[in-house]
Amino acid sequence: MREAASPNNIQLLILDSDGVLTDGGIFVDDRGTETKRFNVRDGFAIRAWLEAKKEIAVITGRGGLALRHRLDGLGVKNLISASGPKKKVLEDLLKKFGVDAQHTAALGDDLPDLPMLKMVGFPMAVADATDEIKAVAKWHATKNGGYGAVREAIEFLLKSSGEWERAVEGWG
Repeated sequence: MREAASPNNIQLLILDSDGVLTDGGIFVDDRGTETKRFNVRDGFAIRAWLEAKKEIAVITGRGGLALRHRLDGLGVKNLISASGPKKKVLEDLLKKFGVDAQHTAALGDDLPDLPMLKMVGFPMAVADATDEIKAVAKWHATKNGGYGAVREAIEFLLKSSGEWERAVEGWG
């Protein structure tokens, strides 16, 4: 694991989906259609992150259109679903964006996120993350995944860099 970077110089934020952007629950109806519940405050924070001219990507081991539709509505272009090992996906994203791992934060909740969290400069955990994730995280949300943890993480990062007020000033 790398030495933790300062939260005030993060340029790329990586999010897991299930258990981070959602509470981890998956709803499947009688027709087999899968739906998920997202937190509107997380969405606001994602837009603020993009307003601050920072990069964001969602890496998830599952596919599905519910997440793609939600991210499209927020302006998030980088979704890597059914990704396989997240560390390899992260390596590719770092090259794509030309961002060093030290200037990258990742927010995770469960064991598939562990290699990715160990690689980034600023690993973060949702409140209900597994003990292994919490052990490597340099910052812990007080909110569970799907219940505002993404908002809390983004607000923390943008306030650390002095960019929160500017990123949200036009939304009131």
